[in-house]
Amino acid sequence: MKFFLLFFGLTLSLSGAPKQLLVLGQKPDGHPPGTHEYMPGARIVQALMAGHKDVQVTVAQADEPWAEGPGLIAKADGIVLFLNEGGRFIQDDPKRAKAFEAFAKRGGGFVVYHWGMGARDVKLIAPFLNLFGGCHGGPDRKYTVVKEAKFRVDAPNHPVMAGIESFELPFEEFYYQLKVPKPRKNWTSLVQVPIEGNVETVGWAWERPGGGRSVGYSGLHFHANWRHAQYQRLITQAVLWSLKQPVPKVGVKLQIKPEVLELCRR
Repeated sequence: MKFFLLFFGLTLSLSGAPKQLLVLGQKPDGHPPGTHEYMPGARIVQALMAGHKDVQVTVAQADEPWAEGPGLIAKADGIVLFLNEGGRFIQDDPKRAKAFEAFAKRGGGFVVYHWGMGARDVKLIAPFLNLFGGCHGGPDRKYTVVKEAKFRVDAPNHPVMAGIESFELPFEEFYYQLKVPKPRKNWTSLVQVPIEGNVETVGWAWERPGGGRSVGYSGLHFHANWRHAQYQRLITQAVLWSLKQPVPKVGVKLQIKPEVLELCRR
């Protein structure tokens, strides 16, 4: 009886442990200042999650060779990927690729945005799709800067989009005509934008066949767009949903200091 109570108590303790979120960024990749700001963006994600006590955040600058990577991935429940050509980054190191694969098999949550979902080489598309459910990949990949971009909520009842309304962005670079899984089982278009006469999906959520969850958004090229509450809520709720944490029906309450949004490289 005593053993049972001890075991039961240990189980409750473990189940109540905070979810471990690993946010991956890198140093600047040669884009103009104010774009592809990986580490400043990672620190914003960390700040957005500060009010969520059930999530503990680790920010890692994942520049090569990033030898500690597989160990950090093994400890994580969720991963946010915002770095240079994520499809290539994952496969560059066999140990890293195996760590990502093992993470997915145990139901870990993925969130990716902008160039984090990139893969120039066609052979890298399929492995990335198996993890994230969307890829800006291959020589035929499409991207453009859209002025007066109309951010349209395509799935208002999905938890990731709770409390988020359609609005207009002064400018944003989007990847579009993304590669997606076939068939699109348990795959949901979250955000659409009119681009060059067509309505294109630029954000999605996917409940993977293995039980994990993945969310992607192809915007966030420009660091300045973090100032929009809709963007802050989108990424915060994507993280929570990917970790299988509850999302309020009215959307999360945002508690972020304005200075955190300022571009500061360190």
